[in-house]
Amino acid sequence: MLTSIVSSFRAPVVHHHLRIGTLLTRTLASTTESVTDGSRTHSTVKIKNLVKSQSDLEGKEVNIRGWVRTVRKQKTLTFLELNDGSSLSSCQVVVDHASLPEEIVKEAQSLQTGSSISVLGALKESSGSKQKYDFQLSSMTLLGACPPEEYPLAKKRHSLEYLRTLAHIRPRTNTVAAVARVRSKLAQSIHRFFEKEEFFLVNTPVVTASDCEGAGEMFRVTTLNLDDVASLPKKQGEDGASGKGADYGEDFFGKPAYLTVSGQLSAETYACAMGDVYTFGPTFRAENSQTARHLAEFWMLEPEMAFTEKDGAMDNVENMLKFVIGRAMEDCDEDLTFFDKFYEKGLKDRLEKIQEQDFVRLSYRDAVQMLQEEIKKDPSAWQFPEVVFGTDLQTEHERWLCEKKFSSPVFVYDYPTGIKAFYMRQNDADGGETVAAFDLLVPGVGELVGGSQREERLDVLLKRLDVLGLDKEDYWWYLDLRRFGTVPHSGYGLGFERLVTFITGIDNIRDAIAFPRYPGSAEF
Repeated sequence: MLTSIVSSFRAPVVHHHLRIGTLLTRTLASTTESVTDGSRTHSTVKIKNLVKSQSDLEGKEVNIRGWVRTVRKQKTLTFLELNDGSSLSSCQVVVDHASLPEEIVKEAQSLQTGSSISVLGALKESSGSKQKYDFQLSSMTLLGACPPEEYPLAKKRHSLEYLRTLAHIRPRTNTVAAVARVRSKLAQSIHRFFEKEEFFLVNTPVVTASDCEGAGEMFRVTTLNLDDVASLPKKQGEDGASGKGADYGEDFFGKPAYLTVSGQLSAETYACAMGDVYTFGPTFRAENSQTARHLAEFWMLEPEMAFTEKDGAMDNVENMLKFVIGRAMEDCDEDLTFFDKFYEKGLKDRLEKIQEQDFVRLSYRDAVQMLQEEIKKDPSAWQFPEVVFGTDLQTEHERWLCEKKFSSPVFVYDYPTGIKAFYMRQNDADGGETVAAFDLLVPGVGELVGGSQREERLDVLLKRLDVLGLDKEDYWWYLDLRRFGTVPHSGYGLGFERLVTFITGIDNIRDAIAFPRYPGSAEF
């Protein structure tokens, strides 16, 4: 009755149903939606809850709604495979020709893959050996036909690259739907963790005038008419003549504005008043990268913690990751089993191991020394064999540390000042040669989290802005936090899509978000 097929399709259910829930002891009345059909009232159940509560539902007439994946016709029976997106499993609906009106049998046999239907029926003990119960159809309503000659998803396994061209339909495939369910659970678990830890959620702005990373890879936001370049207001020189570039004083915000690359600086303002906060939302990088690790639009989790130093921030990262991985393993076991079978053998064992082990903590200097010793054995085996103090570690270096050297997530801390952002606290022990920064490296991904203790000393921060050539006027409000009651504080950023790829074993980050944005692609 309940099946799981690799190439089957699903789509989000547009009708709201109350769920039966995870406990079989919950009553049917409190977990279903009532649907009236003439004088009768039926309970609408999601397919995932049929799996959990089969014995409770036996003999009760219920309504299920979803999309047809296959139609299998026999002499006396027709079998419909129905999926509603609530789980990887589908429901096998049995159409008994002898007990149903001829028009219902004909309509069932005429259904095509992708059609949406609503069916009434009951779970009854199966005479077959593959499942305990069958869903016996009593009536059916066609909600939406699906012409097979136009439907782009045939009954076969498609490449993920091809499915990206069908982002509006790809949620009907097993892989993309499973990713979406795991992603949803991870997001919910993140909020649950920080609520448990008594953090406050802060919604930071998407439009900003500040470049948090100082890298300049930002998308500009403007209402100036770029289709008529001649009409753009020009900067005025000291002599009153037109200067070079547009005058953004005439723009909507009265100054240059951009899509944010990070909510960190804004979150710090609330951390310096409320203690522990976090922001979780979309961020943007205009980085011309076509790799499997980068997106132009992605989600970031960014906690900020007052009265907390670097080690406390690393503790928070480790506890958070173990919590959300545990929730995913508990609530998304069917999907993770699917990923373990078809995408990364041993995925569930890897996640289980992470739950049980302490993350390694390693200084940058020690990491460089270990890499140098390993690379010396065979430099030709490395794409980037030159590793010295000051090298920005590449993915192959990061993955060697966490996959080969330690077989564990690894915190690398105290990076050289020259390769890190302006806001990171300079370490006193080495005269500011390094900063109290850390990256968390995880198997299969490399860098998953980047964080630091923030520079709370006004004089040191001002000097750092000067060294990097950043305009202090752009950060006047950020500097005020250091003028008025400054405190030690720390934080980090976690790329949410990278977390999704790490938990699911999916290779390309473009498959970890519903509508990927990258150079040359802003469809849908």
